[in-house]
Amino acid sequence: MSGILSSSIGRKFAMAISALFLMIFLLQHFAINILSVFSPDTFNEVSHFMGTFWVIQYALQPVLIFGVIFHFVMGFVLEIKNTKARQIKYAVNNGGANSSWMSRNMIWSGLTILAFMLLHFYDFWVPEITIKFIDGDMSGLIDPNNSESGFRYLEHLQHKFVDMWRVALYVISFVFLALHLLHGFDSAFQSVGANNKYTKGLKRFSKIYAIGIPVGFIFIALYHHLKHIL
Repeated sequence: MSGILSSSIGRKFAMAISALFLMIFLLQHFAINILSVFSPDTFNEVSHFMGTFWVIQYALQPVLIFGVIFHFVMGFVLEIKNTKARQIKYAVNNGGANSSWMSRNMIWSGLTILAFMLLHFYDFWVPEITIKFIDGDMSGLIDPNNSESGFRYLEHLQHKFVDMWRVALYVISFVFLALHLLHGFDSAFQSVGANNKYTKGLKRFSKIYAIGIPVGFIFIALYHHLKHIL
């Protein structure tokens, strides 16, 4: 692993693989959360399964956390090295003329997404871990002593979108996520060598994904907020 990461190509390849892995997770995360709008009961049932199935909790979740940390650390490493390279390039010509605004500002969109993830962890992951592993309540019920109380997952999600300031932060973060993905998808495909007859289709898909998924998450946040106030 250290041998792969010692070269520029190796680091970019590892960054691309971690990015594609996180994109798959993001799609799965959206698929579950959109159920909170169209099928609340199914959302509760799927959330309970995801939150209690041992393979997800003890195998996939640690892999996901490692993937997130690795992606951000590798992103910072690449940004530092690219900045040093650009300083030399700018001395010769206008490097900005050959790169997009998004490619030059990936670090800022990445930092915004990182800040959002810390908020998201605080809102959802930390309380969930506390309830399950500190309080010892694996029932998933609103009232663990009442089996008729129903699952708590939808109620928890709706509660987080009551305050407008939090909804605004989510919306802004997802706009930056869209900008990050628009460049990140193309960069990831290039790094893994996906430049072939399918490139045009991949680029079309990447744009649909990069815009559609963040817009979908914004829709979920606004829907629950407006449902509360109307």
